[in-house]
Amino acid sequence: MRAAPLVDGAIAGAVGSAVLNLVSYLDMATRARPASTTPETTAGRLADVAHVDLGPAEEAANRRAGLGPVLGYVTGIAAGAVFGAFAARRPVPLPLAVVLLGGGVMATSDGAMTVLGVTDPRTWRRIDWVSDLVPHLAYGLTAAATWRRLRPSSSRG
Repeated sequence: MRAAPLVDGAIAGAVGSAVLNLVSYLDMATRARPASTTPETTAGRLADVAHVDLGPAEEAANRRAGLGPVLGYVTGIAAGAVFGAFAARRPVPLPLAVVLLGGGVMATSDGAMTVLGVTDPRTWRRIDWVSDLVPHLAYGLTAAATWRRLRPSSSRG
């Protein structure tokens, strides 16, 4: 396989990740809700599992705050690259691409946070699910649309 579909998928994933963050920030501004602490908590738990010392308390908190969003972008970009490898071989209709990308990233991030003990989706309220689902669907739609724009011949399904 050539690298171009992976790179185009990664670009699509990066664009989708930016839109996911934009939708999340708009939700915060609209509902006056605080930022989620799950990304930084996840970064801290991953550092603990990997036996990586993030430094003294204040420095560790700052590192977790920076690493949380980085993990989100890494997840989104990696998902886009994986999708690129898949979609380069067969056309994927837009609705299916949105579900694969948005649902895949949501399942990956929520699954990792659940395994690490950061959250328990069984305890989420309806608004919590909506607050998680809407940005991930925005990710999926944006990443799929970007993929189609970058590789129109690989996107028709």
